Amino acid sequence: MSDWDTVTVLKKRAPKASAMKSEQAVNAARRQGVAVDTQLKWGAGSNKQHVTTKNTAKLDRETEELKHEAISLDVGKLIQQGRQSKGLSQKDLATKINEKPQVITDYEAGRGIPNNVIIGKIERVIGIKLRGKDRGLAVVPPGAKK
Repeated sequence: MSDWDTVTVLKKRAPKASAMKSEQAVNAARRQGVAVDTQLKWGAGSNKQHVTTKNTAKLDRETEELKHEAISLDVGKLIQQGRQSKGLSQKDLATKINEKPQVITDYEAGRGIPNNVIIGKIERVIGIKLRGKDRGLAVVPPGAKK
């Protein structure tokens, strides 16, 4: 037999799994009459770590209203008086304690959420106690005797 009589058939590689899942591949398989197995995965794309366990009826019956505790108005007035006695604007005070001016505005208006770190910084700058029994008195520097 001569080389002219032999025929070599080259086959394409089988498609990868990701290519077989594409919409084009599925439609092509359907046109050819091949059985196509489809499965719908439930909740596959969503994050199921933080699932709420309460049903809507329980949520409707719940009456507790949760809010953050706001700073009292008298502390806001003390901050405002101390700031004005030092001749500082809200922006100047905020700059000195490395906070945004909105924080000072919220504290003076009684809307701010109390943060002891911020209150401590304000106490040092304006020189007035804002916490405890002796609220409104001058801050004694560390090392100084009463």
